[in-house]
Amino acid sequence: MIKHFDRAAARRRRHQRVRAKVHGTAQRPRLCVFRSLQQISAQIVDDDRGHTLAAVSTLEPALHETVKGQKKSAQASAAGKVLAERARQQGITEVVFDRGGYQYHGRVKALAEAAREGGLTF
Repeated sequence: MIKHFDRAAARRRRHQRVRAKVHGTAQRPRLCVFRSLQQISAQIVDDDRGHTLAAVSTLEPALHETVKGQKKSAQASAAGKVLAERARQQGITEVVFDRGGYQYHGRVKALAEAAREGGLTF
C-alpha cells in the first residue's frame, strides 16, 4: 500500500512546533508569514492581546499593481518593505520572526531581509 505524504499537514506540524516557542508581545510582536503558490502575505501580531498590528499582502490593490509582472521573490521583497514601513508608523521596531513552517529560503528570506532593510530588527 502506498502512503500519501501530506505536505500541508507537515507544514502545519512544523508551524505548531515553532509557535510553541515563538510568542509575540506588545514590546516585541510576532511577524508571521504565509506563502501560497502565487502570493505572499505577512502580518505583525501581538499574541498577548490577539491583535494584528500591521499586515501586507501581494493581493492588496496598491501593492498588486506595483509588483505585477515581477518575479515572486521581488514581490516578496516589496511586501517586506511595505510591512516595515507600516510597522514603523505604528512605532514598532523589534519583532520576533515566525516563518510559518516554511523553509527560510527564497520568498520567505526575501521578505525577511527586506523588512530588516526597512528598519525592523529580529
